[in-house]
Amino acid sequence: MLYDLSPTVRPETPVYPGDSPFSVRFNCTLAAGDSANLSTLTTTPHIGSHADAPFHTEARGEAIADLPLDPFLGTCRVVRVPPVPLIEPHHVEGIEPDGLRRLLFRTDSVRDRNRFPERYTALSPELARLLAERGAVLVGIDTPSVDPPGSETLEAHHALLGGGVAVLEGLVLDGVAEGVYELIALPLKLAGLDASPVRAVLRSLPG
Repeated sequence: MLYDLSPTVRPETPVYPGDSPFSVRFNCTLAAGDSANLSTLTTTPHIGSHADAPFHTEARGEAIADLPLDPFLGTCRVVRVPPVPLIEPHHVEGIEPDGLRRLLFRTDSVRDRNRFPERYTALSPELARLLAERGAVLVGIDTPSVDPPGSETLEAHHALLGGGVAVLEGLVLDGVAEGVYELIALPLKLAGLDASPVRAVLRSLPG
């Protein structure tokens, strides 16, 4: 069974305040008698379900095209947490080290996806540092950011991206039960960019 974790991206899809919204212009159309529909897309790469590159927050961090693909493909664990302001280390207590390798946090803290939320659940700096120290390769969340709304220090981003942990944001985990799945969420090979949209899916494991 496949679970689609990516929202449909359209012009009304909210983006971080001040970032570039999604827009499309058609240069050629079948309706106008052209031989094909050809369009131009303008948007922030931090739209919908997306991967952040270290270059997003780290001065010497890698751009999205330079990242290895291994973190974005493989066994992962979905962990459901209450819609609290911050996910703390105690929320992952009892998970074996192998289970921390790829984690997706389902918080259910964003209910209206037609506007950028004023509040949502984020990662505490302590948890972000703990996951990096314990060998996590990817952390994902069903909110716009691993850091709290309005954060200027971006401590969770620095701890994860600076610690070699891939970051997925903007996932749709509605209806996905806690458990272990196969994750497929490959970023586009966009040279020099700080992020990339992904088509994120989970696949149920046999048995």
